[in-house]
Amino acid sequence: MDDRTDDVDWSGLFHASGPAGDTPRHLAALLGDDAEDSVAGYSHLWSVTLRREGKAWPATAPTAMLVAELLDNPLLGPDDPSLPDAMLAYLYAVGAAADLGDRAVEIRARVKDRAPELRAWTVEYLSADADGRARMWQDGTGLGELVLDQAVLACFDVVPVLLRRTLPYLASERARRRTCAAAAVGSLARHPAASAQRSELLEQLTPMARAADSSYDLATIVIAIGHLGGDTRPWLTDPHAGVRACAALASDLAGDDTAKQVLVELERSPQAFFKSFGDLAPPLQLQFKSFQDLLTGLRAS
Repeated sequence: MDDRTDDVDWSGLFHASGPAGDTPRHLAALLGDDAEDSVAGYSHLWSVTLRREGKAWPATAPTAMLVAELLDNPLLGPDDPSLPDAMLAYLYAVGAAADLGDRAVEIRARVKDRAPELRAWTVEYLSADADGRARMWQDGTGLGELVLDQAVLACFDVVPVLLRRTLPYLASERARRRTCAAAAVGSLARHPAASAQRSELLEQLTPMARAADSSYDLATIVIAIGHLGGDTRPWLTDPHAGVRACAALASDLAGDDTAKQVLVELERSPQAFFKSFGDLAPPLQLQFKSFQDLLTGLRAS
C-alpha cells in the first residue's frame, strides 16, 4: 500500500478538510493492527474524501483506486469481516458520484478549455489557510465548481477499473459481501463502457435477489437491478414496504401505475419506511437518497 500511494501526487489534490497529504496514512491504517487508527481511516474515507451530497473531491478518484486494491489485501479486516463490505459500499458511492452518462463529453470539453486556470486555482487553494480556502469558494469565478466537475470526471474515468475489481465479489461466500458487491456493481455498471455487460450482470443479480434471506439484502439488490435497467416489477408486491419502494424506484418504472401507487402510499409515512430497515448499512442509506428526492417531487406535484 505504501508503494501504491507513493504513485499518486497527493500534493496536488485536496478533500473536504484541505490538502490530501494525510489520505495515504489513513488508507494504510486500514491494514494495520491499531484499532483506533483503523477507525480513523474508515471515518476519513466517508467524511472527507466524499462530499456530503455524495459528490467527489479531487482526491476521490485516486482514493477509490486504492480502495479497490484494498479489497484483495488479506490484511484488510481479518478480525472484522464488515470492513471489506464497507469498502464495497464506498465504491458504490464513488460510482454514484461518477454517474455522468452522456454529460461526460460536455464536462470534459468545458474543463479542458480552462485547464490552466483550474491548475492555478488549485495551486492557490492548496497553499491557502482554512479561511482563505473558504473565501475562494465565493470568489465569483466559478473555478472552484469547475475543479469539482473535473474531480467527478476523474472518477468517471476510473469506473471501468473499479467495476472490474468489484465483480468477483458477487460470488463471495459471505451473503452480506455479495449484497454490498451488488450495490457497487449496480452503481458502477451504469457507466457507458459497461452497457454491453448489463444483461449478463442482470442474469447474476436476479437470482441473487430471489435467494436473498433478508429484506435489507433483497432491497439493496433490487435497487441494483433497477440501476441496470432490469425488471423490478416482481417486487412491487413484496410484503416488506421498503423492498416495494426500492422496486418502485427503478427508472424504467417511471410511468408504471403500480410503482407510482407504491410510492404514493409510502409518501404518506416516509418515517415508517426509513425505520423499516432499522440501523441501515451504507449502501442502502446512500441509495435511499433517491427515494427522498422522489418524495419531494411527489409532494410538489
